[in-house]
Amino acid sequence: MIHTRRELFQASLLWAAVPVRPAAAQDRAQLGMPGLFPGRVITTHHPAALVAGAYQPAAVEQMMHKGMTELTGAPGWPDAWRTFFEPGDVVAIKVCPVGGRRICSDRLVLNRIIDGLKQAGVKQGDIFVFNRYRREMFSAGIPQWVPDGVRLAWASEAYNKIQQDIEGYDPEMFVELALAVPGQDIREERVRRSYVARLLSKQVNKVINLPVLKHHNAAGVTIALKNLSHGFVNNVERSHPTPTLNATGTFIPAVLNLPVFREKVVLHIVDGVRAQYEGGPGGRPQFMWEHNTMYFGTDPVALDKTGWKVIDAKRIEQGLPPVAEAKRSKHNIMISTQVEHIELSGALGLGRFDDAAIDVKRFELKA
Repeated sequence: MIHTRRELFQASLLWAAVPVRPAAAQDRAQLGMPGLFPGRVITTHHPAALVAGAYQPAAVEQMMHKGMTELTGAPGWPDAWRTFFEPGDVVAIKVCPVGGRRICSDRLVLNRIIDGLKQAGVKQGDIFVFNRYRREMFSAGIPQWVPDGVRLAWASEAYNKIQQDIEGYDPEMFVELALAVPGQDIREERVRRSYVARLLSKQVNKVINLPVLKHHNAAGVTIALKNLSHGFVNNVERSHPTPTLNATGTFIPAVLNLPVFREKVVLHIVDGVRAQYEGGPGGRPQFMWEHNTMYFGTDPVALDKTGWKVIDAKRIEQGLPPVAEAKRSKHNIMISTQVEHIELSGALGLGRFDDAAIDVKRFELKA
């Protein structure tokens, strides 16, 4: 479902209004995950990115500019974006408002991305800000951040325990697994399948992934990979429905192994200005810290491996075990986590997991 701030009730017209420009086979091979820069991770840290809990425009601009130019090797901001995008592209920006207003990709970061796309020649009307759940996106305040002409899009109205609605999804594109919520009949297709959002399968030809840096009680961490796997398909509750039934370790790679993800997701920008080391995915202020760092890459596995280490370091500093060793607690319902989804995604060729193949370049910025 897609909408602008002025056209929230005209979705059916908007679906027909956006032409899809097929990417050339060579473009797909080069830009799709793990992308143009396998194993490359750029981090930009600015000590004044947050002041009194608010993102600072000058710091965000500096971090974004440095991150994109260092990632691409481009001489300037417009050229960095032209590395990935060109006129005629139809682009989705996948935001992550699961933590609500407490921990969500910020307005300033989102608008710098929109500016970058415009610098590359992408029309404002060909840019979508997408989240799977409409209510979640509105609760975080995201519609108020989006410039007129940029479109809001979602696949479902709100989270629920069944999650098998099909209206915003493509009935011809799905991942099928012998995995079900207890009590459901595995003989039914809708129980065995997770369908891909129509926006991804039919409307856009490129995706920018904009996750936050955060702990997750089932997957260990939710960074680049999980923001895609659980943000673009339905019937995800089956991946971790009870404290003892946790299949996120295999569900996440299985979803992202679909060609539509491999070919269309071309850039990941991880907002770690405000991060969370425990109690995720919901936003819990007592476990957040001002990390003041952003991460840039085309390789989601390398980004997640890097972010996993950051979260582990913070957990150890706070007297908690590493995520891979965490057990059920007051703030985490699962008996164990499955951070192995990162390694398995690497084994499937979605990115590089081996530390020897990951090149992390860190840049300390000044006010």
